[in-house]
Amino acid sequence: MSFIKEFKEFAMKGSVIDLAVGVVIGAAFGKIVNSLVDNIIMPIVGALIKGVDFKEFSIKVGAAEIKYGMFIQATIEFIIIAFAIFLVIKTINRFKKKEEAAPAAPPAPTTEEKLLMEIRDAIKAK
Repeated sequence: MSFIKEFKEFAMKGSVIDLAVGVVIGAAFGKIVNSLVDNIIMPIVGALIKGVDFKEFSIKVGAAEIKYGMFIQATIEFIIIAFAIFLVIKTINRFKKKEEAAPAAPPAPTTEEKLLMEIRDAIKAK
């Protein structure tokens, strides 16, 4: 099998294409969530804590500078992003439940069930 043919078979598998679509959509969704956090939520948080910028908090230890404020900022952003994703997934699941709730037609009886019904009907007829 040629290298190009083998690569084509690999690239055209459904799971690879699904993964590629997921990565592209995930990147786009990531930009939306980052914009929400950076441009809407963090300014509100900053106003609530009276303009304190966590990114500026640091401690000098010898020649090293420990920027613990960056860690605090990243932690707050993570919590906000995780909550935003939770809300989106919860909304999506709510729509899925409505789709699943649609009544399905009852399954046709199996051969065994048909035979049992015939036996029951024969016994009732006697």
